[in-house]
Amino acid sequence: MTTDIPKEALQLQSLIKANGELEVTLASVPVPDPGDDEVLVRMQAAPLNPSDLGLLFGAADIGTAQYGGMAERPVLRARVPEAAMNSMKARVGQALPVGNEGAGLVVKAGKSAAAQAMLGKTVALLGGGMYTQYRAVAAEACMPLPEGATAAEGASSFVNPLTALGMVENMRRDGHKALVHTAAASNLGQMLNRICQKDNIALVNIVRKQEQVDLLRSIGAKYVCNASAPDFIESLTEALVETGATIAFDATGGGKLAGQILGCMEAALGRTESDYSRYGSSTHKQVYLYGRLDSAPIEFGNTVGMAWSIGGWLVFPFLQKIGAEAAMALKKRVMRELTTTFASGYAGEISLAGMLHPDAVAAYARRATGEKYLVNPEKG
Repeated sequence: MTTDIPKEALQLQSLIKANGELEVTLASVPVPDPGDDEVLVRMQAAPLNPSDLGLLFGAADIGTAQYGGMAERPVLRARVPEAAMNSMKARVGQALPVGNEGAGLVVKAGKSAAAQAMLGKTVALLGGGMYTQYRAVAAEACMPLPEGATAAEGASSFVNPLTALGMVENMRRDGHKALVHTAAASNLGQMLNRICQKDNIALVNIVRKQEQVDLLRSIGAKYVCNASAPDFIESLTEALVETGATIAFDATGGGKLAGQILGCMEAALGRTESDYSRYGSSTHKQVYLYGRLDSAPIEFGNTVGMAWSIGGWLVFPFLQKIGAEAAMALKKRVMRELTTTFASGYAGEISLAGMLHPDAVAAYARRATGEKYLVNPEKG
């Protein structure tokens, strides 16, 4: 299994220079030799998640992108606005590998029993630097895929599935009975709908377009509210009255939406609670921000009462908080339902070099809802 492993392989790297220039290249790097508790994976699939784009492009203005290099070794350069350079200070001068998760074939393994057990298996893996041809990671960072599952099917086994399951687990642990999700027509949003339908949990979906409403309705979503519709506030309040949802996970992270959700929650509670208080409902309302699709400041009015909070939420700190045993239970569920509940769809498949093609960058940098791309390091 080790005879065809090259000495060097390609790896996508993102560099921000001190002069404010972003440079994304394909670099030749030595193929690592796995340690005793590690495995070497020939990468076959890795998704382009929004969190990956944050590292890939940093604070650069992709509208300034220029393309050069050769077809097999393209180079993307763009400018980081001067005002944003301070936030990039910690990574200046470092050529960083990109890609949170992926899947591929274990072609070499260390001496430990855990590593040897992975040899020859197709696995999902987590650990960064996945936009590469070969990646060495700890055996414990891998999950063998179910028999017959492909690398493409297992490439998105961590970020979206564990985020969706983490939201539901967080809801339960905090004592809520239903939840709200924004940007709900995304891959993650569709996954969350399948989880909630399977687990009999009421889910209120918020989207921005009528076609997204239609998409979610087609997969069985009961409560779908269009934030661009004139009756959005009324329809959201009605959905919250029916479901009793008092926790929300917001991918937009800025603008008015988080405040609108809190205001509608307060209005819904006002319709269902009999006791009056000039401070509003005593039921706590929570909005977690887990993305920043909107970089504007958060806005909210004085209609939210006093029992509320807004906070940040990330899946991997949450998994650490609930402990290894609970986190493993969630991971095992992902593997059991990989091609059903946790199936991911992709708008297209691109090669490592193709990631730096102008048309591909224009497509995936839009971060359009439901348009997720898959990187195939073996392609081309």
